[in-house]
Amino acid sequence: MAASTTERENSVDTPLKPAMADSDPDPEAEDGDLPAYLAQFVEKEIGSDLKSLKKVSGLLEKLTAENRLLEEQVLTVSSSVPLRVSSALSAAEESRVHVEALLQRERVLSNTLQQHLQGAQVWADSLGQTLGQLDTIERHMKYLQCLARIEELSDSIQQFLMTSSVWEAVEAVGSMASLDLGLQESGCTHLQAFLRETLAFWHKILKDRLASDLEEVLTQLHWPFLSPPVSTLSPPANAQELHSQLELLVPQLLSLQTSDDLISEKKPQPSRAGLPPASPLSLPIQIMLLPLSKRFRYHFTGHRQTNSLSKPEWYLTQVLMWMGNNSKFMEEKIQPILDRAGAKINAKVELCRGLLSLAQEKLAYDAPRLLYDDALFCHLVDEILQFERELRTTHTYPSMLPGALHILLEESVFQKWLSVERKMAVEKVDAMLSAEGAWSSQYRDISDMDELKAPDCAETFMTLLLVITDRYRSLPCSRAQLSFLALQRELVDDFRIRLTQVMKEESRNPLGARYCAILNAVNYISTVLSDWADNVFFLQLQQAAVSLGEEVWGPLGATEAGRLASLEGSLFEGLLGLLERLRGDMMGRLLEAVMREVRDKAQPYSRDRWLSLPSQMDQATMCLSSSACPMMLCLRDRLLQLQQLLCLPLFQSCWQGLAERLDHFIYQDVILYNHFNEGGAAQLQFDMTRNLFPLFGHYCKRPENFFKHVKEACIVLTLSVGSALLLRDVLNQDEEEEEALTPDTQRPSPESALNELGVYRLAPVDVHILLGLRASWPGQ
Repeated sequence: MAASTTERENSVDTPLKPAMADSDPDPEAEDGDLPAYLAQFVEKEIGSDLKSLKKVSGLLEKLTAENRLLEEQVLTVSSSVPLRVSSALSAAEESRVHVEALLQRERVLSNTLQQHLQGAQVWADSLGQTLGQLDTIERHMKYLQCLARIEELSDSIQQFLMTSSVWEAVEAVGSMASLDLGLQESGCTHLQAFLRETLAFWHKILKDRLASDLEEVLTQLHWPFLSPPVSTLSPPANAQELHSQLELLVPQLLSLQTSDDLISEKKPQPSRAGLPPASPLSLPIQIMLLPLSKRFRYHFTGHRQTNSLSKPEWYLTQVLMWMGNNSKFMEEKIQPILDRAGAKINAKVELCRGLLSLAQEKLAYDAPRLLYDDALFCHLVDEILQFERELRTTHTYPSMLPGALHILLEESVFQKWLSVERKMAVEKVDAMLSAEGAWSSQYRDISDMDELKAPDCAETFMTLLLVITDRYRSLPCSRAQLSFLALQRELVDDFRIRLTQVMKEESRNPLGARYCAILNAVNYISTVLSDWADNVFFLQLQQAAVSLGEEVWGPLGATEAGRLASLEGSLFEGLLGLLERLRGDMMGRLLEAVMREVRDKAQPYSRDRWLSLPSQMDQATMCLSSSACPMMLCLRDRLLQLQQLLCLPLFQSCWQGLAERLDHFIYQDVILYNHFNEGGAAQLQFDMTRNLFPLFGHYCKRPENFFKHVKEACIVLTLSVGSALLLRDVLNQDEEEEEALTPDTQRPSPESALNELGVYRLAPVDVHILLGLRASWPGQ
């Protein structure tokens, strides 16, 4: 213990000593000198002032007190540590003893409990048998209670019907239907069957009675209206009484809806002929539709003349007429009753839905029978599309409910529709291209309507595509819409190939009317497709194409899919690229043909005697060079011809391309090919600025901007002698400095000197060549 106490004291004293030291002990302390930290302490407290020695006594007292305090702390810690250790050991021992006692008690209780469970097992087995018997008895009692409840409800319904308490009977049937619903998950099949038979028995009696009463009331109210209702028709004498009966019968029939659904098992039927599942009609509407349904089946089934495969418009028109004739009665008479009954039913929509189901059933039966007759099938498709349009617009049938178009989405019918559309479109394209006026515009005599100068074949083709779009726009399936879009893209590409073939036949005469008409057609189709790419309908199809992906378009590259998803690309991007390439190729052929004529006409002009022409002062008036007249006349005639034959956007591109080519031709083959005296340079500038540039001035305000090489060359050639000498010196000095690699930063650059003269396009080396073409230099 003494050793451990000494160690603890040392451990307490150890950290106290370095607390006074700000740094490591000085190595000189080993030789008997004062430690460094002690020397620093004395220096800090006393310093070099001898008068401060009087502080030594106070400092000694302070250090002595601190030393005494530290010793007391060390003694206190040394004495308290053994007491805490012994206390902890005692507590640990007590805890061990307590734990052993608890473990002993747990073993005793466990043995006792095990003995008790063994003894109680016999009682538990006996009690389990008793509880099982009780459970069986309880199920039997509930079974008997259900039977009693069924008998009670059955007796009640019979009593209510005998006393004509219809509402009470309806409520009792509703309670029986609720009991039937409650037994849906039960395994008592015999009880379920008995209840369903009992429910069906009373439901049929009550429904027949109410349906008979409702039909009688509706008959007196002249239902159904087979022709448009006449406002002058006088109402029945007992109209008020009839409306009161109607007000009573409709809610009673609505209360039988649950039992009616249970009995007839009117669960949503699986999709048939492309139709999605539909919920059953409400019971009053079913009864109201019975006379119309009988009439429909009488006229449009069997072997009657009105049931004709070639006349689908007969029954479709009849259904639309019945909707229109009876909608007012549904809205004015039936809808208020439904609203007061709290039924979330739209009477007019329910009527349309019931009548539409008759048409759907008939169409689903007739459509497969017409797959091998293209003419009758096309007629059926047209009638269905017209019927759907009337249904959605005139009768405001909700868009979320299926119409007649779902019939066309059945796979065999849809594929037939696609093939017929393709076949008919190809036939129409053949006919329009072979027509006599295929390459002339039907609006050529109306300037306001002939901006694009589209030939009749191109306009008819795009109208054909627009009609196809209108036919499939309302289809409820994006995949089907994208299939039609793929057909349209195929037709456009086929038409482009046909245009290319005709263009190659006409390429021998690029300036002819037919060649220009083909170019207008390509531009027109490209313009229309670009507008379609920004149309909301096609943007929605684009998003559908991205979501469907390979199902419709096949494998798309990551870049293409990303461009479609971000709307940077479009569904017509590939076609627009091909059309743009064709347009560029045709425009290049056209411009090359014009330039060939211009080059031929410009041969005398390029060989003119530019070195020997008289100066401007020697001429009374300047006039166009006689050698330039053929070239200028050719340019004028071709520009006027192209302006008449090409649409405005194409002509804009054409004259600008022609100006660019003409600029390079005159610069290369006329200016750089010759040398000029002062008169020759002045004559060239006059020909260009007063004759060539104004030819293009009809199409823009500053035509000289499209002839920058020629304009700037004329500036250099017509400089005064002094200005030309200074410019040549600047260029020569710049060349010498570049060779010596010692540029002078103070001297202006050749580019700035040229800019001051109005020369921006030509490089200094080009200007140097042009200066060499001047013949009038001092001393020459």
